[in-house]
Formats: sequence, structure tokens, C-alpha cells
Amino acid sequence: MEEKGEFQNATAARIAAFLRSIGLGVRAGAVEPPSILPGIRIEQGELVVDEERLLYPGDLLHEAGHLAVLPGETRKSQGAEAGDDLGNEIGAICWSYAAAIHLRIDPAIVFHAHGYRGASESYIENFTEGRYVGVPLLEWMGMTLGEKSARERGAEPYPKMARWLRE
Repeated sequence: MEEKGEFQNATAARIAAFLRSIGLGVRAGAVEPPSILPGIRIEQGELVVDEERLLYPGDLLHEAGHLAVLPGETRKSQGAEAGDDLGNEIGAICWSYAAAIHLRIDPAIVFHAHGYRGASESYIENFTEGRYVGVPLLEWMGMTLGEKSARERGAEPYPKMARWLRE
């Protein structure tokens, strides 16, 4: 039987274990509305998760993506929400898809129908077809390699990540 720790939902527990393994803090705690996503709050660079209010476990990967693409010093002081920077949003989307693939989680769990302003099916289609929105940004951040760079270096391209956290 899979160890669930403080989370009863197996997907949430699996995601939390992965996030901790790459150096992101995740802890159970009360998250009162309003919050950027139901049941999730960012506090001092760490995800606080209220499983009773968490509607979509895949949202953990998306919010973690926001933290992961921030420079390390910025990440540590991040609070409430990860901000509204479009580059950060694109990076978080791209990062969360790579994390889903790494974890062998159906991308539809991350890109669920109740998020992404109605574009979840479009994201799933584009990523599944290899149209990776955001890879140049993650490559610039030193987190992954695009097809050309990977070929030149003899490495695996995105969605394989060279580093899960931006330095």
C-alpha cells in the first residue's frame, strides 16, 4: 500500500512527496478562502495544502511550477500567490506538464476542465503533440533543453528536466 503521509488523496500524496524530493516545501494546513486555487496557499516559498478544500490535486503541480521557475532567493520569500507575471505563468504550465510526465500522471489531472480559463484541452493537445509552449523560457532558465540544444549536447530534450528548480 502506498504511503500517504498527511494527505489521504493518493495523487496529492504522490505529488507532495515529489515536490519535497526536489526541495520544495509542502505541508498540510488550513487554507481559508479566498485562495488563488481552492485549498492551496503559498507561504514563505512553501505550499500549504488544505486537503478538505483541495478540489484538484493537479493544482499542486501548477502552483509548485510557479515556485520552481522563480529564482531561488525570490522563491524563499514568496507568499500568498505566485504573482501574475505572464512568463512565470507560461513557465509554470510548461514545468507542470514535465512534472506530470515524470510522475506518470495523466496530464488531464493537471490541466483539468475547471482551470486554465477554458484552455485545458488546448494545453493537453499541444503538449501531447509536442508543441511545447514555454520550453525556450525554461531552457533560458537552465532547467531543460529544447530539441536542438539537446541534440547538440547529446542529452534528452524536454519534457526531461535537467533541473527542477531555477537557481
